Amino acid sequence: MQERQWITARRSELDALAEELAKQLQEVQVERDELAIAERVLNRLAEQVQADAEAVAPVSAKVAGRAVLLIPHRSDAADEGALPGDYRKILAIVREADGPVQVRAVGERLGLDASVRGKLEPLRAKMTKLADRGWLYKRGDGRFSARP
Repeated sequence: MQERQWITARRSELDALAEELAKQLQEVQVERDELAIAERVLNRLAEQVQADAEAVAPVSAKVAGRAVLLIPHRSDAADEGALPGDYRKILAIVREADGPVQVRAVGERLGLDASVRGKLEPLRAKMTKLADRGWLYKRGDGRFSARP
């Protein structure tokens, strides 16, 4: 009879332990799922940062075997004629404006669908590139103005 009591007591202990382990396993699985989601978000952010960096990176081409910037620094170019045509159009629109302009306003003048943010991002990258090269001035509020 004593063996049966021991078996019953031991079974009760093991049932309690199994219940505790199942609870811990569930907590571990929840945390692993959260980590997997966090990893996916970080990977997407890293891809976006890389894509943004590539969009703003200097574009160069080979001329007579030498690498030259397609969008030269303002000080390196004799005039804006050194810029590709679409960049000259952007520069002209900003210069014609009465004051600082938003990317959306320039996009509308170029005939882009300004209601779709994704349509304006390539334009924003071009305007930022012009600002980085000294052709435009990018204000803290995100608007652009022409440099004198």
